[in-house]
Amino acid sequence: MTVGWGLVGASTIAREWVIGAIRATGGQVVSVMSSDAERAKTYARENGIDRSTADLSVLLADPAIAAVYISTTNEKHGEQAIAAARAGKHVLCEKPLAMTLADAHAMVRCAREAGVVLATNHHLRNASSHIAMRDAIAAGKIGRPLAARVFHAVYLPPHLQGWRLDKPSAGGGVILDITVHDADTLRFVLGRNPIEVTAFSQSGGMGRQGLEDAVMGVMRFEDGILAQFHDGFTTRFAETGFEVHGTEGSLVARNVMTQRPVGSVTLRSEGGEEVLILGNRNLYETGLDAFHAAIAGNGRPSATGEDGIWSLATGLAVVEAARSGRAVNVETGL
Repeated sequence: MTVGWGLVGASTIAREWVIGAIRATGGQVVSVMSSDAERAKTYARENGIDRSTADLSVLLADPAIAAVYISTTNEKHGEQAIAAARAGKHVLCEKPLAMTLADAHAMVRCAREAGVVLATNHHLRNASSHIAMRDAIAAGKIGRPLAARVFHAVYLPPHLQGWRLDKPSAGGGVILDITVHDADTLRFVLGRNPIEVTAFSQSGGMGRQGLEDAVMGVMRFEDGILAQFHDGFTTRFAETGFEVHGTEGSLVARNVMTQRPVGSVTLRSEGGEEVLILGNRNLYETGLDAFHAAIAGNGRPSATGEDGIWSLATGLAVVEAARSGRAVNVETGL
């Protein structure tokens, strides 16, 4: 059965990644909504979408739409997701789920009460690199995990600059944009939850209105695992990476904190080095496959609403740690 989709937000990520993934996994994009009617109309025409609207209620009333993808600015996610759930639509929402934990919990609660699927679009857990790392750790290939290191500092391209750099009310800044991805990927790979964070943020010249454009810190996970992270919008020439070090070996991944199915993972142990074999499937198609299966009653989405609460709670703790200069506990309310 073809799943009809409505896009809430005429966004770059939908155009570059999600529309194609919906279509490649058996879905059909029926309509797009933007607060600017002309933008919505132009976006629909350029992306082969039949209908457009500037009114969320019109989109949600469309009987051809079974699911919505929300990719508006962060402060709008909560209200839009709750409206969609109450209209009986399944929801795939961009991270962070909301600006506050209270709103994120309300989203999860409304979806549960409406009997619809709510998923968080944490694409990185769909990467074959991170799946391979998770599986190697679960199989005991590195012994007991002790520490991890994530470097996810990139250069924010001009076409994505804007509210991320100058609009605190929309949830801008590198922490709610990138650090939440680190938190989710670490949870996924380690199979453990964060407990406490420390952090320092930086204003390196791109962020305005008090917004940070880089951050470094440490997350403490269950079992005493320490995870160092560096996120930024300001590093033009850096590469990304993800490492996990254990009592019997290390996993060293390079160029894997990305939307593309690229990068490498090397297992280092007493027996030498082994380059793990990775797949090359589109991360968003993997996520949409799982989402379509979940709404058909088969399994769960790649990242649930509860996973989104965990990453949001961790991101908010990093914000507070950087602001206050002290260690902050990660409290989800789950």
